[in-house]
Parts: sequence; C-alpha cells; structure tokens
Amino acid sequence: MPKELTDLQKIERSIITKFRKGIWSRFLEGVKKYNLIEEGDKICVCVSGGKDSMLLAKCVQELKRHSEIAFDAQYIVMNPGYNRENLELIQSNLARLGIPAEIYPSDIFDVNDLIGGEHPCYLCARMRRGFLYARARELGCNKIALGHHKSDVIETTLMSMLFGGQIQGMMPKIRSTNFAGMQLIRPLYCVLEDDIIHWQQYNNLRFIACACKLTEGLTPGEQGQSARQDVKKLIKDFRSRNPDVDASIFKALHNVQLDTLPAFKYKGEYFDFNAKYARPLKISLEED
Repeated sequence: MPKELTDLQKIERSIITKFRKGIWSRFLEGVKKYNLIEEGDKICVCVSGGKDSMLLAKCVQELKRHSEIAFDAQYIVMNPGYNRENLELIQSNLARLGIPAEIYPSDIFDVNDLIGGEHPCYLCARMRRGFLYARARELGCNKIALGHHKSDVIETTLMSMLFGGQIQGMMPKIRSTNFAGMQLIRPLYCVLEDDIIHWQQYNNLRFIACACKLTEGLTPGEQGQSARQDVKKLIKDFRSRNPDVDASIFKALHNVQLDTLPAFKYKGEYFDFNAKYARPLKISLEED
C-alpha cells in the first residue's frame, strides 16, 4: 500500500506535477535562459512572506535537490516591522513549507514613516534592497534572489510608459552598483502571477501581502487601489480580447527595434533624434 504523502510533500510535489507547465518548467526556463544560477553560487533567497517569494524558495529547494549544478542557498526573511499577526503567519508558513529561513529584524517601516514623503513605496523598496544586499554579503553570498515574476515585468514596463513617461523594463539579472561582486537575480522571471495564485489556492495557502502600515488593514485578497492595480485591470481587459497579450508584451521586451525609436538612453548616455539621424550609432556590449 502506497505511503500517504505529508502536507509538505503534497505541496512540493504539486510544483513539479500539477503545475509543471505553468511554474516548474517556466522557472527552469528563466534560470537557464538568463544563466541565473551557476556552478559554485551561494544564493541568498529573500523571502518577504508573500506568495511569490515563498514559491521562489520552494523552487530553489527543488532545483538544489535535482540539479547537476552545485550551488548553495541561504534563506532569509527581513522583518521591516510587521505586526504580530503577520509575523506569526510568516513563521507558520515557513514551518509548513519547510523553508529554513532566518528572520532578521529592521526598523524600515518606522524610518519610512518619518522620511517616506509622497513616495513611501519607492523608498521602502530601496531600503529593503540595501538591507538584503548587506545581509547577503555578511552571509558570504554572491547573489540575492527576489520573487519578481513575469507579470511584474509586464506591469512595470506598462507603468513606466503610462505614468513615468519612459520605456523601462525589469532585468532578469543585474549587477549591484553599491556591493561589488553581488548580483540580483529573478528566477521567476518567466512565471505568470496567475499560475502562482492557482498554486497557492490549490494548496490552501494564505500569505501576507505587502503588510506595511498602508496595507496591513486590508483583508486577504484585497489589494487596494494603485497604479499597478490599474495596469493589472487594463491587461485583464485586453486579455479578454487577446489571450496572448501577456506573451506579446513580454516578447516585445526581447524584440526592441532601436532604429525605429526617435531617442533612447544607453548606459546613462542620451542619444537624441538628430544625433542618431546624423550618423550611424555603434553600441558596444563590452563592459566599461
């Protein structure tokens, strides 16, 4: 008689069986296509407590078990000042999901309340990133892994156009400018948010959202109104008319025709239309 699987085993197996196409295969696609995880890496997997980073941690665990590439992973949770209920939910999920994460306290929420001004989310994200890089370096890691997914990439690009007056994407891997030798990777780069939500619902999991003081009063599933939510609704509306709209936008980010743009920036240098029109441009991909 087959041995009954534990709750943890069922959750782990669902990633590579029921959600093999939507999550596991696309996770592997991103890792391989962009060379995100390499031999000898020591990766600091940053778990915020939300669905995306929790799934990221499980995918990295599965990859470490089955991959021929030898790498190490350290799992950390930065506590920016969560209330007791949210912190306890994170701790409960870590135990249920078998994620051996260390929780490190910080005062980011309090600092952000004082100096966040009109753009608290931007400042909060910058401070969180700095904290994670610093902690990863202390742990001897050469990369930090964040839970940004394909839908984040698509939405961020549209937000920059509609609200920021620029075309700006989100890279799958970037080098840190402030922490020498450190890189940031996004292994869920090819995974859509809807598939993450389906995985969460299938396994009856409940995670925190942002959980800052601006959102901690929201009920589970409630996200409030923001530019990102507006863009989500816009994409959903287009998806009803074109089911492939997500794939089309994502593909466009890999198929930019610079010669058709009136102006652009590259490595911080601005190329305006007249300069671009007057002489052919030669863009070097070599490191400065």
